[in-house]
Amino acid sequence: MGEVDQLGAADARLAARLAELRGEHGWSLDELAKRSGVSRSTLSRIERGEISPTASLLGKLCTVYRRTLSRLLSEVESEPTRLVRAAEQPVWVDATTGFRRRSVSPPHAGLRAEVIEGTLPAGATIDYDDPPVPGLEQHLWLLEGRLRLTVQGETHDLESGDSLRFRLWGTSRFDCPGPTPARYVLALVLP
Repeated sequence: MGEVDQLGAADARLAARLAELRGEHGWSLDELAKRSGVSRSTLSRIERGEISPTASLLGKLCTVYRRTLSRLLSEVESEPTRLVRAAEQPVWVDATTGFRRRSVSPPHAGLRAEVIEGTLPAGATIDYDDPPVPGLEQHLWLLEGRLRLTVQGETHDLESGDSLRFRLWGTSRFDCPGPTPARYVLALVLP
């Protein structure tokens, strides 16, 4: 199965899981729209698999459901093993921004940390209104390119090899000024 086929199947499983989560909370589409700030029609289209959610939109839903994006994505994959071969690491691509997210060390029951690799194309920006889990500890190591990361109003310009560590309580923004993509490793640790 090619990567495009895997991405389509993953989007379908994600759509089904998002609908399940709303049902588990006993919320109508209107209630979820009110809580997330995402329109009812967009939520409906996402749950039916008609459109693929952006990273920013998934961030809003993760906040409402109190999950990290990695945890949500891991819920639509099979149970991760201890050894995660490169070819088996789940990859998700935001069709709007081109942001590519590889779950290098997916969430696992009993473990508080996970590791992702992110690649943000030159000129792309992703805004997150709230952390998925308040106080989420993050350690970002920029491998290639440049990245402007704004955490709760404080902006940090990172160059290749730089690292930034913080606990996230508010908004964040990932911006790649270019001229090349920003590729980084992000370790997330639940509080």
